[in-house]
Amino acid sequence: MCAFIRRQSSSIKVETQRAKSLPLLKWAGGKRRLLDNILPLVPPCFNRYFEPFLGGAALFFALRPERAYLSDNNADLIHAYLQVRDYPESVIRELRKLKNSESNYYLVRSSAPLADSTRAARLIYLTSLAFNGIYRVNLRGQFNVPYGQKTHLDPCDEVRIRESSISLKGAVITHQDFEMALGDAREGDLVYLDPPYTVAHGNNGFIKYNAKIFSWEDQLRLAAVARRLAGRGCTVLVSNADHFSIREIYQGFETKKLERNSVIAASGDFRSVVTECLFYMSGKLRC
Repeated sequence: MCAFIRRQSSSIKVETQRAKSLPLLKWAGGKRRLLDNILPLVPPCFNRYFEPFLGGAALFFALRPERAYLSDNNADLIHAYLQVRDYPESVIRELRKLKNSESNYYLVRSSAPLADSTRAARLIYLTSLAFNGIYRVNLRGQFNVPYGQKTHLDPCDEVRIRESSISLKGAVITHQDFEMALGDAREGDLVYLDPPYTVAHGNNGFIKYNAKIFSWEDQLRLAAVARRLAGRGCTVLVSNADHFSIREIYQGFETKKLERNSVIAASGDFRSVVTECLFYMSGKLRC
């Protein structure tokens, strides 16, 4: 059975309609601003959708596929998605308790809640109000991004949380390595790969956001998996750095160079346009 994109009724309220396609979280490296370049490469129908570097899941929420396998190596992130999928009202109830102020932000940042819904609410709260929406932890695994001073934001977007829960209902969500997560992908499936961007000679200007960086050996392993999946008949899309060493390991894939504005610098005066690559290979349709 094909996984067609869900259609939206014209009678849906504008706020709800907007929330359907928005990512649940702001996430460093998120692809929301590049969707106009990515969506034209998505086949009109496919069997199942796989995304093993979930992050903000911008493409997933734009497509809202009926059958999806979503995963990430970040346990806190996966926990939050599971809680929003299964217990959205509990997450909303906990988020309502958290006020947007600098003092409260640092109290929440220093906390380590054990209750599932509270733990999920903490991650949503912190990524909503952190500087530039960055998720970053230190070597001890502690979130350490400063307050973003955006006092106008409401970290509890109830409509978005409820719509995200609906979109996630048909998704299998797991915490695991990408290679294991893709083991069952086969002909007619759509696979989107958006790993952390590191290249052979070092970080190449990309910031190390997590305690364990995605290594060059991981990049080589990912390229081999992408090639293997394409050989099975999957449609494979890969977002990655615009660098000769990356382009070299994706020889044989179609390549599209994309431009985006860097949002890493503290001031807009120091942000610049950077480029990245989208590699793709079409598989067999299941229409």
